[in-house]
Amino acid sequence: MELKIKYQYTYFIKPFLIKENKYEKYLLSLLNNSNCKLKIFEKERDFNLYSYFIQNVRDYFFPTFSFDKTKVNSLDKMQNNIKANLLSKFHCNIFEYQLDKKVQGKVNEEEGIFFNIDKIEIICLDTGICFFIIKTNIDNTDKFSDLLNFNYMFKDINSDFSKLKDYNNIKIQTDVFGNMAELSDFIDNIIGVNNNITELKNIDLYNERFFVYTYTCINQDNWNCEEDFANIENDFLKYSNVLSNNSTLAFNANELKKTMQTFDEFKYARFGFTKQSASLMTSSIEINNYTKLLFDYENEYLYTLIINLYQRIYLKKLENDFKSKKDIESIRKKFSKFTKEIWVNEITNSLTGTLFFKKWKEVFELQNIYDEIKNKYDIVYKDLNIDNNTKINKIILISLIISLLLNVVNFIALIKLR
Repeated sequence: MELKIKYQYTYFIKPFLIKENKYEKYLLSLLNNSNCKLKIFEKERDFNLYSYFIQNVRDYFFPTFSFDKTKVNSLDKMQNNIKANLLSKFHCNIFEYQLDKKVQGKVNEEEGIFFNIDKIEIICLDTGICFFIIKTNIDNTDKFSDLLNFNYMFKDINSDFSKLKDYNNIKIQTDVFGNMAELSDFIDNIIGVNNNITELKNIDLYNERFFVYTYTCINQDNWNCEEDFANIENDFLKYSNVLSNNSTLAFNANELKKTMQTFDEFKYARFGFTKQSASLMTSSIEINNYTKLLFDYENEYLYTLIINLYQRIYLKKLENDFKSKKDIESIRKKFSKFTKEIWVNEITNSLTGTLFFKKWKEVFELQNIYDEIKNKYDIVYKDLNIDNNTKINKIILISLIISLLLNVVNFIALIKLR
């Protein structure tokens, strides 16, 4: 029986870096873009998000939760350069790119897969680490195979890899973008590639494929109390590893165990975790899957992923800085600040959210990277101290020799005077 979709969406996430001393300038460029609008979070309207994260996490990643109407009105009246300066003092700013109209496209010119672009966000942090996020959903099809092929093709449109190869099978038909190259140029423009805001290329996840964050609720006829999940395991593995429907890679039980996670509270839901993707497959037999879970997944759980992804990228950035062994004291201060402000053991009181947070720390190997950086710093700092002590000892020795020679000269001079 062919796998059918009831609901689905996919977020494609592009991490990028800007120089920290260009952060305010980059914020100003977004504010000057008439389509970009600062996202203001409100406690009442965004109560699920507000209640999900603990206070210090809200303060760091969602500072506008603390804005009252007076502050929001005051912010709206500010000139953009003054507003950019104010926003640059916050750790995190989230912008919504408002599309003039719903963007509709198609991949594959013949018998193509139509899709919509529903939402675009830009998340900016004062460390220079940012995220471009685009939400899509396929249209005019309920075939799970089409979702597999769409995710597989779309993830490459803005990567260096795609620029080295001609992807003739990727087409877009929309009034907003004439082709996929224009969409790629649009993304490059937003992330600053064309504005001399340099991406750093020595950190993993950069200039590679989009990170794929995807949700699907399949028809209950394919997964229910009689139709076991085992029948669709291979489809799930293609889905969670962002492979095409025609992929012939063989999977075994151990590989399935590595990529799949089950939570007791979700009987008909399977979560997939890899370093390049996050996937959730559910069955419509459980009403909660398409009335609540799909919204939680693209809000609270999505931002949980972003926080973990941010931690990984920041640690990899510090690790890269350590290789140069330059300005170690500055790197030490950044590492210490990261430890105090961001290296937290919990971000939510939600049981499921805590499981997600811990799972992402494990998948991204955050503890290992953190420990490795700490060990490297201890070694480098020790070596620097040894070098400094050696230099000091040499200076002292030279000073003693000079002093001894001066004393000898003075002694000889005194003898001659007698």
